[in-house]
Amino acid sequence: MLYKSLGSSNEFVNFEVALKKGLADDGSLFFPKKIKKLDHKFIQNLENYSDLDIAYKVIKPFIGSTISEINLKKILNNTIDFDFPLIELEKNLFTLELFNGPTLAFKDVGARFMANCLDHFSNINSRYNTVLVATSGDTGAAVGNGFLNSKFTKVVILYPKNKVSEFQELQLTSFGNNITALRINGNFDKCQDIVKKAFIDKDLKKKFNLTSANSINVARWLPQTIYYFFALKKLKKLKKHNVAFSVPSGNFGNICAGIISMKLGLPISHFIASTNANDTVPRYMQSKIYKPLKTVETISNAMDVSNPSNFIRILEVFENFENLKKNFSSYSFNDIETLDAVKEIFDKENYVLDPHGAIGYLGIKKYMSLNKCSTGVFLETAHPIKFSELIEKKLNTKLTQPIQGKNLSSKKKIFYELETYNDFKKFMLEKPI
Repeated sequence: MLYKSLGSSNEFVNFEVALKKGLADDGSLFFPKKIKKLDHKFIQNLENYSDLDIAYKVIKPFIGSTISEINLKKILNNTIDFDFPLIELEKNLFTLELFNGPTLAFKDVGARFMANCLDHFSNINSRYNTVLVATSGDTGAAVGNGFLNSKFTKVVILYPKNKVSEFQELQLTSFGNNITALRINGNFDKCQDIVKKAFIDKDLKKKFNLTSANSINVARWLPQTIYYFFALKKLKKLKKHNVAFSVPSGNFGNICAGIISMKLGLPISHFIASTNANDTVPRYMQSKIYKPLKTVETISNAMDVSNPSNFIRILEVFENFENLKKNFSSYSFNDIETLDAVKEIFDKENYVLDPHGAIGYLGIKKYMSLNKCSTGVFLETAHPIKFSELIEKKLNTKLTQPIQGKNLSSKKKIFYELETYNDFKKFMLEKPI
């Protein structure tokens, strides 16, 4: 498997190089040169395979010969060692829970896979790495956890000041050891721009082996295809078909991974990108004009992204607008609608959604009301405890603290506060990280 640049350069690299570089030489994203459908018999008989075997068969084509079978299975075993429950909330409407990992967010899958892969390659050639990660809430915690105490890798997390929840900030700033947290005076897009600039900065590239752990990195992005297969395996056992997926979408990596799973042959009828007030893609689907506006702060802060990096990958998959429109819809919902959805599901089903999952729920409900769709699934991407103050106030109930967050409040926040790219560059060149 080779990866191509989605920019102007004629660059082709294998998985190991794409992982280590993060971005192509021209600053653009890597994308698989060719995506072949998986064996039809495998797709038809998913329920007969273990989760580990499914994960291996799905991810192996993207890795090629860069990692042996025994080592790849070991990496995958470390990646998916928690549950992915599929819960029916209403007749033919399910939620896929992705928050049962160590940092209570779906990003544990991609972050742990990437961390294990990078450490695998680094062990072979004793290469030391510096991972840069911009986060709007959950990515930084997942990446920090994945790389914590790594012998070969240091992580620098950039997160926007006053735009993550207290629980999220405690997660981001309490790792210590090889993890450094930078609080940026700005929004997520500013954090992401700093990371992108760093990758083409000759001075930083000279000092560090830089790579990114955002979903712009193929090793963070592609493993997310795996749990779409897990969901279909469970739905096949329930004899459900004509399945549409609604994905809470910010940087659009998660939904793009789902679209790749469809490209691999998984029988998914439609994808819905459900966004908050940052509605660049919903507007594009109506007008064919891609025009990011100023980022809007919302209660679903991990999706406060006005210029989603992965949307170019979605356009690459579908090739033209007509094909995109046939397979993909996008709807936007405001904070009031989001909280009302949290209350609705709690009152009806005694189930607690987080704000991101609530937007996923609204998206699938809207799509199913407008289209023929036998089965709807929305992704629940973060544990509601991350937004406990907001949720408890709306529901007038106390949330149960999961074991992963029990000792968090007693930890000390350690971070550096920066404002501009020049501040960041100076910090990287002068401070020991």
